Amino acid sequence: MTAVRPYHHGNLRSTLLREAENVLGERGVEGLSLRELARAAGVSNSAPRRHFADKTALLDALAEEGYERLGRRLDAALRTAEGDVTARLVVFARTYVEFGIEHRALLPLMHRPKGEARDDALTAANDRAFAAPLRLLHEARGRGDIDPDTSGRVDMTLLALLQGLTVLVATGMNGDLPLDTLVTGCVETLMSGLRPR
Repeated sequence: MTAVRPYHHGNLRSTLLREAENVLGERGVEGLSLRELARAAGVSNSAPRRHFADKTALLDALAEEGYERLGRRLDAALRTAEGDVTARLVVFARTYVEFGIEHRALLPLMHRPKGEARDDALTAANDRAFAAPLRLLHEARGRGDIDPDTSGRVDMTLLALLQGLTVLVATGMNGDLPLDTLVTGCVETLMSGLRPR
């Protein structure tokens, strides 16, 4: 008989999330199981359930952590960004795309289809992550840099642009075009269409 190791781990939750992200990147959501994560962490099969009731709770926690990490990076990047709204949006877009490429397995979890139930903590983490760029757009509208009638459309268009750029770079469809050149060109094109007529 195989001995089951008792639950004893310094920071099991963090270990499970880190291992889950690795598995997600290698085998996708289908290849993820709490039992396998417990084995990888060297704990009993029941130990992960102290932190995650089921696989859905684990995926929600992964997505929430993804938003928290993204938010910290966006805040730091925009805090030091200089120039007009276009230059600062370029910094935002580049930071987002770089994060998306580094953590491409997390993005589908973070941007789950609207019809799927979302945990309140996940919604709050999403709002925190995008607070700085949304504030930037709000201030730009207030100064008249952006047409004030475009609020909802701009947010959605910007997200679509970011997701599209992430896919282009992650799949190599940008060819030999450097990331900075690609991002700057796309954001400048977007902003030229947003200026008040």
